[in-house]
Amino acid sequence: MRHRCRVPQLGKPADQRKALLRALTTELIRHGQIKTTKARAKAVRSEVDRMITLAKDGSLAARRRALGYMYDKPTVHALFVDAPSRYKDRDGGYTRIIRTLRRRGDNAEMAVIELV
Repeated sequence: MRHRCRVPQLGKPADQRKALLRALTTELIRHGQIKTTKARAKAVRSEVDRMITLAKDGSLAARRRALGYMYDKPTVHALFVDAPSRYKDRDGGYTRIIRTLRRRGDNAEMAVIELV
């Protein structure tokens, strides 16, 4: 039973799930929006919010934590330069999930997740 277990499993083992979320977070911050399944979009939303909160902090320790999580060093640098001015008046909710058409092959619910 998984009563009160809040981690979305996404049908993957823990190491693959962590790698998937890291990759989706990096790509979302790099491109501004990505198209993925609705379950993955909901799972990656909290990770992206955590990275933007670190960028708003701007300290060296926060930068090192973000570099340890995300895959691309220039993307982390761009995030730390851009995020404090872009999200200074916002306390959370840095992403928006928009549902789109279902995927043709397996009828999975698809969504576009984008930075606000």
